[in-house]
Amino acid sequence: MDDQHIRQMAAAMRRKILDISLACNTSVHLGGGLSMVDILATLYGRVLQFDSKNPAWEDRDRFILSKGHGVLGFFSALVVSGTISEDEFSTFMTNGSHLIAHPVMNLSLGIESSNGSLGQGLSMGIGLALAALKKDKSHKIYVMLGNGECNEGSVWEAAISAAHYKLKNLVAIVDHNGLQSDGRSEVVMDFGDFADKWKSFGWDVHLIDGHDVNAIHNALIHPNRGDRPKAIIAQTIKGKGVTFMENANEWHHNRLTKANYDKALLEMEGQ
Repeated sequence: MDDQHIRQMAAAMRRKILDISLACNTSVHLGGGLSMVDILATLYGRVLQFDSKNPAWEDRDRFILSKGHGVLGFFSALVVSGTISEDEFSTFMTNGSHLIAHPVMNLSLGIESSNGSLGQGLSMGIGLALAALKKDKSHKIYVMLGNGECNEGSVWEAAISAAHYKLKNLVAIVDHNGLQSDGRSEVVMDFGDFADKWKSFGWDVHLIDGHDVNAIHNALIHPNRGDRPKAIIAQTIKGKGVTFMENANEWHHNRLTKANYDKALLEMEGQ
């Protein structure tokens, strides 16, 4: 797919996020799901090696959503890419559904890992990447983290391990929207130069605009420098695509009313 098709895919994903948020009639994590849409559209539309009809294909690339609360961005990518059906997606947050507020491992649906508690996904990604290298496999492991999630010490234990083991098949993508549940990230925990932190742990770091699909694509396909794992620090806007949600932390977790849905839809249709 070219850039225009990826933008169309991202627009379709944002529409699906709004539709299912209204349909489930409860509070959901909207802001952090919307901020990662362009990244996941690029990943699933142009980069990730997978078979939507055979999600457990042994040689597939693996994607792990470590920031599990961003699940609406993830599920919308799975449905737009044809990995899960519209009928399956429509069950979100209903009794007995496989699709709930955080991902639950289900390879038949393309969900590689369960993630609710923050700071766990990168460690799992390291295990998968290390196993792939030992088996001389060529697939890659992609892990999506949130900038607030990086307050967890387990993230940095994992980061130094990945560099130590020279995991050149591992890519960490940080959805750096500058906000987290408790407020602005630099107020909650000031990391200073965030990209520099990853560099100091031995990673090959790329700092990009997380809504520029060409920049996202170039960073994803750029060969890792040496045997270092790659970290893509994607600067994003929380709630991207819906003006009244953008950089508005009340939409970290909130219920979408019909009035707000109509307002958001009118805006999207005018773009």
